[in-house]
Amino acid sequence: MNKNQMLVAAIENGTVIDHIPSEKTYQVAQLLKLDELGTPVTIGYNFPSKKVGKKGFIKVENKWFTDEEISRLSVVAPNVVLNIIHDFEVVEKKTVRTPDEIRGIVKCNNPKCITNNEPMQTLFHVTDGILTCHYCEMEQDINKVELV
Repeated sequence: MNKNQMLVAAIENGTVIDHIPSEKTYQVAQLLKLDELGTPVTIGYNFPSKKVGKKGFIKVENKWFTDEEISRLSVVAPNVVLNIIHDFEVVEKKTVRTPDEIRGIVKCNNPKCITNNEPMQTLFHVTDGILTCHYCEMEQDINKVELV
């Protein structure tokens, strides 16, 4: 095999989610509900990366993600890069940033919190990697959260 040959086929149109920490690759796929899509999806993990050692990536044909979908990613894989592809060319690169508020993605650690006892969506305020529950004010580290 030619060492310059690509290991994974390029996509004509869609999104490539790159620089995912390898161990988070399948979690990202789950969060984005990629199993529900009708378009081809390529998932790769344990690829060498200068940035993160080993990385994962996901190529999704004919799909462009909303800001809300992208903000969900930031909880499990901050700093991933989204490459927007048109006609086999990268036309835009977006780095995922954690939003100021995270709604309906993370579970509150406080068993007495209303969100754990009533059918309602969670809401957290984000400050320097710390999530503060809007309802009970319990704080948790963004790297140790449990997803809803």
